[in-house]
Amino acid sequence: MKYKDLLIELVKREIKARYKQSILGYAWVILVPLLNLIVLTVVFSYFIKIPSGGTPYVIFLFTGLVPWTFTANSISVATQSVISNTSLITKIYLPREIFPIATILAKMVDFLLTCLVLVVLLIVFGVSFKLTMLFVPVIFFFHFLLILGISFFLSAANVFFRDVENVIGVFLTIWMYVTPVLYPQELIPHAFVPFFNLNPMMPIINSYRNTILYGTMPAWPSFVYAVVFSVVVFVLGYKFFKNRARYFADVI
Repeated sequence: MKYKDLLIELVKREIKARYKQSILGYAWVILVPLLNLIVLTVVFSYFIKIPSGGTPYVIFLFTGLVPWTFTANSISVATQSVISNTSLITKIYLPREIFPIATILAKMVDFLLTCLVLVVLLIVFGVSFKLTMLFVPVIFFFHFLLILGISFFLSAANVFFRDVENVIGVFLTIWMYVTPVLYPQELIPHAFVPFFNLNPMMPIINSYRNTILYGTMPAWPSFVYAVVFSVVVFVLGYKFFKNRARYFADVI
């Protein structure tokens, strides 16, 4: 890859800048999701009492919370990635798509660290290794394509319409609640299931849980839908980004 070294430097810059003047530094990557996990577990285990099919709710929740946090954080930061690199875009010629890619790769480091916490929790709660866990990288690949495709759309649109970065938080909050992160899919009212099935993150989150917790492969019809959706979004997002990128230096 011609710009591999530049991409690596941008990823390093993203990682260093985020915790440069932080006392706890990269410990926040683990502390924040753990604090969220504790609060959500207390609320949904003891007050609202969400059923989790015999699996300890803390494990059920964290298995969905880890990939969702990666999704939300990546899209949120990547949406602003082009705007935050204005000086480079207006002075140097380089492929503009490198900016959202670099921010997502930096977030992937956070994702891998929280995955280590998940592994520890699985061991503590006695969840044994299952052969289906070997399928997790395949799920992640298409999950990553979906995030990247959406980020291409939003980061390019944000250059021309700054409202995008202002509404992205609301969009991600709504998206989380219509995705079975905090609750099992079985709690969705039957009449709404067809609409929820249009959400590509639902089969992705369910596939993580199936392969990690229950030792079963993903539900193929819904997972294939998520695969096709992710690929289409990635291709269309990339084309949209490349088409608009020629105007970035003039508008930004």
